[in-house]
Amino acid sequence: MMKRVYCAWSCLLICICIEGGFLQEAQARHSETKSVVQTESAVKLKSTTVQAYKVTLKHSEALAETAKPSAKTLVINSPVSEPQMIDKVRITWNQVADAVMYQLVITKGKSPVKDHIVTTKDEIYTNGYELATAVFNVAGDDLHWQVRAMDINGIPISRFTELKPLVLQEVNPTAPKVTTQFDKMAYTPLYPVYSWIPYLKANAYEIQVFFDDDNNPKTPDQLLKTDWVTDPKKYDYYDDTAYAKPGTYWWRVRAENAVSQPISDWSTASYFIVTNTNIKIAALGDSITHGGGAVSNPPSYTMYNWETYTGVPILNLGFSGNTVESMLARFDADVLPFKPQFLVIMGGVNNIRAGDSAGQVIQVLSQIRDKCLINKITPVFVTVTPINPRLMTAVAGLSPTTGWEYQQMQINNWVRQQPAYVDVTPRLTDWRGWLSESLTTDGLHPDMEGKKIIGQTIGDYFKNKFQIT
Repeated sequence: MMKRVYCAWSCLLICICIEGGFLQEAQARHSETKSVVQTESAVKLKSTTVQAYKVTLKHSEALAETAKPSAKTLVINSPVSEPQMIDKVRITWNQVADAVMYQLVITKGKSPVKDHIVTTKDEIYTNGYELATAVFNVAGDDLHWQVRAMDINGIPISRFTELKPLVLQEVNPTAPKVTTQFDKMAYTPLYPVYSWIPYLKANAYEIQVFFDDDNNPKTPDQLLKTDWVTDPKKYDYYDDTAYAKPGTYWWRVRAENAVSQPISDWSTASYFIVTNTNIKIAALGDSITHGGGAVSNPPSYTMYNWETYTGVPILNLGFSGNTVESMLARFDADVLPFKPQFLVIMGGVNNIRAGDSAGQVIQVLSQIRDKCLINKITPVFVTVTPINPRLMTAVAGLSPTTGWEYQQMQINNWVRQQPAYVDVTPRLTDWRGWLSESLTTDGLHPDMEGKKIIGQTIGDYFKNKFQIT
């Protein structure tokens, strides 16, 4: 499956069961000063507290003894300390469904008229932005901001938010802001995706993943992985490690400059918990199961994961880009450790768009079915979703093979003959037999409403047929 701006063609997983506030307790324990092992040296978590003070413009030379601001430098007045210079402000807002990007406007006063606009920032691909204050030459306490959502063509899909004082946003942040929503998931996906608000002037990001093997705040945690994102325009990391070992994990990120030197503190720790007990339902699939949508939104956001809408807990074993052959190859390592009672099997769309025959796909799906039955797992097949060739070509530059519709129909006919199956295809399909343009941006991945249709249909099946809640 293609990869974006948001990488729905690459990877993901970790299973996490959050019960009785355990995640919050784990975070509380680790908020204490705790060393962690990084090869032979120890690194320590850093916590950063940032206060928002009233923004004022300062031209006075009274600060000359410490640091003399330029004519356009903004400073903040603290009620308990000397004025501090503001180099940047981090603005965050709520996601808008199916937004590919956002437009941010800074105004003088609470008037959005053109003459009062100080600056406009376009093509923001996350629900947050770090704004350099050097662009301003107006009094800080008059600065306000508003944002609106845009589609893939830069056309607004929402109204501007209400104008809000810039002073109330986070000033001079010293670390990237994590956006991964593990705390909202019934289980963390087997292949997790980590995401953050881009850090101003960052050229790369360093990612670290840790395992807490004893839940003891006085002992070091085990460093499992260090990796880098070297594209400054990227704001997520698709972890290709499958986290199947039960326990508490956490990850963090920091920004680097062009010569790989850190320019920020480490972000706050983002925790996830893996469990392999009492898993009733797991889902094996490709990027449609893995999550993400509207091109720029990774699976770390629950809005674009169909598991969010099922109403029953389902462990996400999806991996972006998988064919049915890939799903079969990782069955033993990725499915069996969790011993699910039911396995949702949703794959084949990457095969048919690439020209594979229905017979080839059915043969592999049959092998997955047989593996389930040998291991006393009930296989629940899901029909292959349609694609939209026009949007795939226009947005992603992909051209699906001619005749994919017939192959999809043949596979879905086989699926409907299985003892347990869910038919999600009709509600996703338009009059041409394509994925409806109202449900997708890139022509391959359903966006929020499409994922909701899939999730609700699968959830209703389990509630009605197996009385699982």
